Amino acid sequence: MEVKRREFIRQLCFACGSITLIPACTSKISLWRFLTEDEAKLIEAITEQFIPADQDAGATDAKVVNFFDKQLTGYYIRHQETYRKGLKNFELSTRSEMGKSFLEVGWNDQTEILEKMEKGALPVKYWPDVDQKSFFNLMLDHTRQGFYGSPRHGGNCDYVSYKMMKIDYPHIIGQNRYGAKREGVQSKKKAS
Repeated sequence: MEVKRREFIRQLCFACGSITLIPACTSKISLWRFLTEDEAKLIEAITEQFIPADQDAGATDAKVVNFFDKQLTGYYIRHQETYRKGLKNFELSTRSEMGKSFLEVGWNDQTEILEKMEKGALPVKYWPDVDQKSFFNLMLDHTRQGFYGSPRHGGNCDYVSYKMMKIDYPHIIGQNRYGAKREGVQSKKKAS
């Protein structure tokens, strides 16, 4: 039986597509580079406390958690262990203080827990390997960077902080060539 070339290619594509698609459909795929799903949810809740949405977008809208995830596999790779331990310690502290996960308590209770961590007032037994005040400040600093920084670093989705501050997107100066200035520089070089 002779199979036409187009039919053969169609069947081949169908077979290959099925082979690659079936595992993807049957397994849970993580969209995160470094963070686990639970860590991502926890960071998102904490950062929303730091920069909550009101009439303007907050940390969740700016996808600050994506900034954390991207930078922890890049520039902030040195903080990976601190985040793994710090988030675990924070969750243990919250369960000790509130009897529930940070994600399960209300807004005011979340604020209270974070205020305690900022002061270093959470139970010390849950923080044997990470200083809670330093961890609070690290998360706050990274939240600000993710919210106010350039979207190319993973946060500030849709330029929400720039819109909130009513500023234009800052252009990156580097390899840009500016006609008149560039030509003037070349003219001076030729003349000398």
